Amino acid sequence: MLSVEVCEQLCDALPRAATVDAALGHIESARRALLGPGLLTVNLNATAPDDPPDEVQLQRLWSSDLQAYPVAGRKRKTLTRWTQHLLLRAEVFVGEGEAALAEVFDDHALIATLGLRAVVNVPLLEDGRCAATFNVLGTRARWTPQEIALVRLLALLATPWVLRARRGARASPPEPGSRPPPPSRKS
Repeated sequence: MLSVEVCEQLCDALPRAATVDAALGHIESARRALLGPGLLTVNLNATAPDDPPDEVQLQRLWSSDLQAYPVAGRKRKTLTRWTQHLLLRAEVFVGEGEAALAEVFDDHALIATLGLRAVVNVPLLEDGRCAATFNVLGTRARWTPQEIALVRLLALLATPWVLRARRGARASPPEPGSRPPPPSRKS
């Protein structure tokens, strides 16, 4: 349940956050207080017009576990039930249990070693399209409707910060001699 104390802390901290990292750090603190142990990552939809039409490119913007899921990790996703649901139709995806995670994530073994057993992926929308994903994994095997609603609310609070960072990333020219990070197989 959403506690008044966590709500007040988040309402006081978010408007004062100077960066997307600070804002997502506050949101992660609230997530941890409300939902317990788990993982929060945010991935940008980095698909370019010249990418193959049957692939989606994702780039990690933020992670609550930098060792297991470093920032700027990049991955290619083919069109699957999960990518079509979350990234193309921009619908919330709920996966519960190890079999469900294994069906949609290449790195399900790593997820299992972290003790994570369920996911809620929320599309962050810009102009009606999925511009990024807000991904919460938890140690529970099943989510309650209230927990899913809390994840969706936290994703909504993250959206303006993530979209601002996405626009900044697209507007910033690469430094001379720099190359984008190689694709990663991690989720």
